[in-house]
Amino acid sequence: MLPRLMVITDWRLPRARLLAALERALEVGPQVAVQHRHPEATAREFLEEARLLSGLCHARGNPLFINGRLDVALLVGAHLHLPAGGLTPEDVRPHLPTGRLVSVAVHDAQEARRARGADLALVSPVFSPGSKPGDTRPTLGPEGFRALASALPCPALALGGITPESALLLGGATGFAVISGVLEAEDPGAAARALVRR
Repeated sequence: MLPRLMVITDWRLPRARLLAALERALEVGPQVAVQHRHPEATAREFLEEARLLSGLCHARGNPLFINGRLDVALLVGAHLHLPAGGLTPEDVRPHLPTGRLVSVAVHDAQEARRARGADLALVSPVFSPGSKPGDTRPTLGPEGFRALASALPCPALALGGITPESALLLGGATGFAVISGVLEAEDPGAAARALVRR
């Protein structure tokens, strides 16, 4: 089953707060996935965090995606997320066990064409990202999101400034990917539940 909501980690938050927020979101059900992203971490730190998240997700039956590290995804039995401009789904698919999912980052039409073989695409930035206040990239808006989603060979999750309110503007989305929209919500479980309902 493809996730309808992907919560992307932000390890700048205090660890206890991050893990508590993830636990609340995962309680919503198996349609909520976690993506482990921590570009500042050393390889050892990244693996240790991945093992921690793997235990959290697998105990509840939620999918875990590892950002950009095929080796770590294999070590912890997780799915794989591919950042834009790097490996393609066709590069990694032969090395993944049957049943593992591959998601890709998509920001424009060229990246949409490179998504061949992916199970899922995270299309961004739809709105201004709450977790990246200095992000100056132009936003796609609802129309731009729909145009990219329709060009993809796989379902699309909308990422960037997603809240239960902004999600209402995004008909055609398979689901949503969030960072601050859940992790920094007053009630992460309620925020995740509202987004899954959308």
